Amino acid sequence: MRNIIFLGLISFFMDISSEMVYPIIPLYLTSAFGATPAIVGIIEGIAESTASLLKVFSGYITDKYKKKKPIAFIGYATGFFYKVTLLFASGWAGILTARVVDRLGKGIRTAPRDVMVSESADKNAMGKAFGVHKALDMAGSAIGILLSFLLLKQIGNNQADYKMIFAVSIVPTVLALIMFAFVKEKKEQRELKKREKFWNNVSALDGRLKLYLVVVFIFTLGNSSNSFLLLRAKSAGFDDTSVILLYFLYNLTVSVLSVPFGKLSDRVGRKQILACGYSLFSIVYLGFAFATKSISFVIIFFVYGIFTAMTAGVERALIAEISPVELKGTMLGLHSTIAGIALLPASVICGLLWNRFGSAVPFVFGATMSAVAALLLVVFFKTPQKE
Repeated sequence: MRNIIFLGLISFFMDISSEMVYPIIPLYLTSAFGATPAIVGIIEGIAESTASLLKVFSGYITDKYKKKKPIAFIGYATGFFYKVTLLFASGWAGILTARVVDRLGKGIRTAPRDVMVSESADKNAMGKAFGVHKALDMAGSAIGILLSFLLLKQIGNNQADYKMIFAVSIVPTVLALIMFAFVKEKKEQRELKKREKFWNNVSALDGRLKLYLVVVFIFTLGNSSNSFLLLRAKSAGFDDTSVILLYFLYNLTVSVLSVPFGKLSDRVGRKQILACGYSLFSIVYLGFAFATKSISFVIIFFVYGIFTAMTAGVERALIAEISPVELKGTMLGLHSTIAGIALLPASVICGLLWNRFGSAVPFVFGATMSAVAALLLVVFFKTPQKE
């Protein structure tokens, strides 16, 4: 558990840094550079998908060379360059470059970090381990958002003020990198024999694993960037600082509930929790589509936090459990890659539907895709008698 705590603290500090700037980027784009929702969608889609393509390769390299900690460190170190790029960006193209740099780092670090979490966990408490990590991760997000809110409220929201926040966010990035000194990597002897190509053994993978990856792709097609949720709240009448508080509520909810849901998945099974989570997401997106009152958005962001707490750590625990031991990093990376590939069309579709038909239609589309994913999971994912 010690290792999980330090890995969680790395994510804690990195997410303070990331979330100080993430919720204000769509606001910055629209207010400073006049970007439309379609532009925001293209930026987020390209950034997320580009990074996700790296995740499977990062996982493969992790499995092949058995060097998880150095690879994860390189991924986290890009957070520093992300903030510097933001500082010097003079248009939406510069913001796109910064977002790609940030997501590249996430693409590199996610798989080796998740493998280290799984290796540090008790076999019968995998959900709890990923829940603890996610709780610390989201606690950092909540603090970062709160700092962003306080700074924005104190100094204003013009272009120079946004850049001051970007500069301050570099400090927790440095603290995250320092935390790596306390992480112990499980030493594994690298196999000298030639590894068979992963794609040659796809047919031998657990059928549940292949089905779940298909479910993830379908779900993500309707799960556009959180930037659209923030823009939706702003279009409903919330000012910039109030939008940030809504996002703070979401992250705080995830942080508080991730461990309980992780423990619950250890007892009742991953499938049940994930199916309920996807169904809840469908309800949340219908809420985003049709809500008009301020209190409705407060409730929706809270429930959205419950959904993330139910799924974010549990899905990683599921992948870690049903993947071959020698391909655990590759499969965790492939899971993230598939989600990222779907996120590009998802964000572009959301932006185009918003521009063409209004803000409600993309959320109805997302609710539908989530309901389909939940149905597939319930009907076709077979749970062993003893999970």
